[in-house]
Amino acid sequence: MTSRPLPPKNDGITRRDFVHDTVRDLGLAAAALSLPTVASAVASAVAGDDKNAAPYYPPIKTGLRGTHPGAFEVAHQLARENQHFSTARAHDEHYDLVIVGAGISGLAAAYFYREQHGPDTRILLLDNHDDFGGHAKRNEFHQAGDMKLCWGGTVNIEHWKYSDTGHRLLRELGIDLKRLLADFDFNWRDSGTGLSASTWFDEATYGQNKLLKGISIRDAGRDSLCSAIPELPLSAEALNALQRFVDRDDDLLAGKSAAQREAFLHGTSYTDFLRDHAGLPDDAISMYSLAMMGAWGVRSNELSIAECLESGLPGGHLLGMDEVELSGDYTHTSAMFPDGNASIARLLVRSLIPAVFADMPADRDPFDIVTARADYAALDRSDHAVRLRLNSLALNVANTEHGVELTYHRDGTLHGVSASQCVLACYNRIIPHICPTLPQAQKQGLAQCIKRPMGTLNVLLKNGQAMERSGVAQSWLPGSLLQSVCVATGVNVGPYRDEWNPKESCMLHFFFGIPAENPEGLNMVEQSQAARLRLLDMEFEEFESEARRVIEGIWGPYGLDWERDVLAVTVNRWPHGYARDLLDLEEPEWLASPGPYEIGRQRFGNIAIANSDSGADAYTHTAIDQAWRAVNDLREHPQA
Repeated sequence: MTSRPLPPKNDGITRRDFVHDTVRDLGLAAAALSLPTVASAVASAVAGDDKNAAPYYPPIKTGLRGTHPGAFEVAHQLARENQHFSTARAHDEHYDLVIVGAGISGLAAAYFYREQHGPDTRILLLDNHDDFGGHAKRNEFHQAGDMKLCWGGTVNIEHWKYSDTGHRLLRELGIDLKRLLADFDFNWRDSGTGLSASTWFDEATYGQNKLLKGISIRDAGRDSLCSAIPELPLSAEALNALQRFVDRDDDLLAGKSAAQREAFLHGTSYTDFLRDHAGLPDDAISMYSLAMMGAWGVRSNELSIAECLESGLPGGHLLGMDEVELSGDYTHTSAMFPDGNASIARLLVRSLIPAVFADMPADRDPFDIVTARADYAALDRSDHAVRLRLNSLALNVANTEHGVELTYHRDGTLHGVSASQCVLACYNRIIPHICPTLPQAQKQGLAQCIKRPMGTLNVLLKNGQAMERSGVAQSWLPGSLLQSVCVATGVNVGPYRDEWNPKESCMLHFFFGIPAENPEGLNMVEQSQAARLRLLDMEFEEFESEARRVIEGIWGPYGLDWERDVLAVTVNRWPHGYARDLLDLEEPEWLASPGPYEIGRQRFGNIAIANSDSGADAYTHTAIDQAWRAVNDLREHPQA
């Protein structure tokens, strides 16, 4: 899919652009944080009076977020251009542990290490981003008055997958899963609004703008897909083939053994199945090509039949499988905070550095973290045992006779620290570049931990009246770069209330994976690498243009006006997004035992390795488990 042209530039400055840019540049918090409101802060800025300007507070920044400009350029100089950075620095700070990466894995490693070594243990966390949490990113909006929250990356707590260690951590942080689920009215289908799901076909791809209400191509059962066929904007050949597809009752695997069935389901590409066994032509198959990008980070071509059927795509009736059998993880309800797993990261920071949430003493309800004021100035204070230093990119870490020495880049300057031990909880593939003395086999294993690019895009609207009039709150987008959109509402936690009211402001949320522009002939890894370059080349305006095209295409006929109704847009791009996991059709060497990620994560002297990459699984519970393993690797070897 080629990038779509941008709309003509508007020489005038709209009210939304003015508020967006001013609020972003000031970095203001708002009334819910006991700070000046956005309106008063903007007015003060216009008047030249900055005494009301709020402290550094990245969650309210809009525009291009996630891996934002400034977070990766030096890393690319190191890893792509092989630039040399001097390591002859004064190591004038010493810690018991230094952690590279302040995502959930790094924060959990600090938590577990302090638990093992005592409350006075000195720990420094370094992160190249301007906020902590990694992919657990908090997007916070105040442009409509009351605070609205949404997730900028990882969102679900798949609690049924958590290990005993993961559940223990949640409990100790005060996360009561039953309570979290009790006041929860969000789902990805109707968003908890009572409105319907839909599929939107766009004119640029399908020759007409067409909204199919009540039909979700990802979750369409056999009966609903049958009823939708006459409305699909496809060729007559495709429609006839789809009708034959849903009418069939034969079991293609009849007479096969259980082992043969498993081999077929897990060893055959879903698109090959649709083409070669279900008889669908390319324009019918194309509806499903990108349907799973937001969930898996790869196209359906690279997913097995089993993976796609378990995710809600059709075809199980040709394999003797009932739809109930295919529900997979849909049988569970994920727990969720309104800012996604950013609240887990915030609770970890609160435990490690209580002064960051000084308004939340130990006896406060942990769920108050959702609206609590975070004091970023308290993250890195010399009088704290645990310190968290943002905008700091690790460039070199090396074992020494007495522990480790580490060089990092911050504000254009190289700095050095030493520590007794180190956990690298960062993107595993960059570790060979920042730790060049690793054994060659370990470097080769880490080099294969290539993440899959993905992103989220959040739009704050004045109200949801167009959604109410349309009867639609969620849509799959088979022709768009952004594969799905939904109203994000109904996640009520502690004092934060976000029940659906179409007369009030609301969030529209897009979850998307970025495909390679020309994927033919590329394997899965090569596609991820090409897609990452594509994502980094895209400007904020291109994402905004595509979001506008989708929103106006779906809800414009029902009265939504972009210039009038959109208050803010935040794009969270993650070029290094989903950890490379163990998909059925992955390269055989990646699926070998031990896997490259297992070889790569081995302790190296006083250095241990964490991050979800180390578990080949793009989930928060894996990040926690890998932190626990890394800390115990160091515990078993107190100082090499």
